[in-house]
Amino acid sequence: MLAKLQSRAVLPSARELKRIRHLLVVAPAGTAMSALPLHGVLEKALARRRKKPADLEKSPVGAETADGALVVWVTPDPERPIFGQHTLLRKALVLLLAEQPDTLHVAVAGAAAGRRALAERAAYVAWVNGIALPRRRKKDDARPLKTVELWGHRAEDGFAQARAVAAGNVLCRTLTVLPPNELTPGEYRRRIAPLARSQGWAREEYDFRRLKKMGAGAFCAVAQGSDEKDAAIVRLRYRPRGAKKTVALVGKGICFDTGGHNLKPARYMMGMHEDMNGSAVALGILLAATQARLKVNIDCWLALAQNHLSPRAYKQNDIVTALDGTTIEVVHTDAEGRMVLSDTLALAARAKPALIVDFATLTGSMHVALGSRYSGIFATGDTLAQQALRAGTAAGERLCRFPMDEDYDSALDSAVADVKQCTLDGEADHILAARLLQRFTAKTPWIHMDLSAHGCKGGLGAVASDCTGFGVAWGVEFFKNIK
Repeated sequence: MLAKLQSRAVLPSARELKRIRHLLVVAPAGTAMSALPLHGVLEKALARRRKKPADLEKSPVGAETADGALVVWVTPDPERPIFGQHTLLRKALVLLLAEQPDTLHVAVAGAAAGRRALAERAAYVAWVNGIALPRRRKKDDARPLKTVELWGHRAEDGFAQARAVAAGNVLCRTLTVLPPNELTPGEYRRRIAPLARSQGWAREEYDFRRLKKMGAGAFCAVAQGSDEKDAAIVRLRYRPRGAKKTVALVGKGICFDTGGHNLKPARYMMGMHEDMNGSAVALGILLAATQARLKVNIDCWLALAQNHLSPRAYKQNDIVTALDGTTIEVVHTDAEGRMVLSDTLALAARAKPALIVDFATLTGSMHVALGSRYSGIFATGDTLAQQALRAGTAAGERLCRFPMDEDYDSALDSAVADVKQCTLDGEADHILAARLLQRFTAKTPWIHMDLSAHGCKGGLGAVASDCTGFGVAWGVEFFKNIK
């Protein structure tokens, strides 16, 4: 549950400041010191640290008042990218939220014209970081933030879109960090059902038996290694009144990835419960779009399975037939993501959406290329790619576009099937994976996001936890402008 928001158009008076325990002061870069609440305390804190007011554009400064309050000041530059502003606000709020207050006060100073944007960003960063992600400790004193009291701007709409994005991000991260014994494909499906009812989504499940009968051999090849046949492709539908365009979200939901017969070593298997993050991003976008009341029809397709090692597990040199009839030569069982996505993309394409966007923690090579601070995208046209990149800039989630020219396909030529699943040398694997997946989109306009930034040590942009929920804010920004 996100903290409730209370807002006032005025800054707190001297009397009101005496009752505040945790205060963030935000103002645009260049605002006069005298315009900032408790500027006398700030001046002394800056002098003690040998800093200048301009340093508040780069890093927060905190101090305790004589009344025992903790106050943190920042002055983001509105001309800087949103990512940088989010990062500065996150660093400031971490200092305050570390004390786990019930109520956080945010005072937005400076020219009235710029206050709304700063206030909304501060509220968003407080919302995404004011919750406690699931953990199972015997003594756990983590407490969620209950109230954000905003001063200096009256938010008549309660920052509805920012709140919706925060809710989607929190859902994504909450699911992603759950341990694999708590989020099996079956448990995932059971969690989705009440959520769908509460949000008014139509829900349809394609279970293992149904998919087998339909001929979804690529998905079933991965799912057949599990003892419990609880794998499924789940379809959720959002149909707002007045929407004309339909888009499809597809998410990789591998709830645990052992690597199969090509078993991962321990250091690379650790954390593989997060291999379902792509599905959580898609679900988070769906929730945010619903709560923000975006005027776009959304079909959300979640490919939920596990990649286990067992006598029934698929293996190298198997040839499987995908839903659209394409035969695939299995080269490496740890390339399971592109297998489950192939059939899920084919299923999504059958519904003839105007656009398909898929999300997946798909390749290690993308992480090698970008690290954990950007995610990579592929798109079926320059215009679509530029729209995606602009949405990332506006949302504060940074993307890098990669090529996927046709001549890469020669690496996937197979002597015994229509296509190889991957290669063994690993060269340009993120590009080859995209080239493979595109085969199953039925020439629908398509974006593929490889989520190398789904986890970043110490946080990223607005989010302070290692699990970032990257992609949810991008999705809302992208789809609200889709035409």
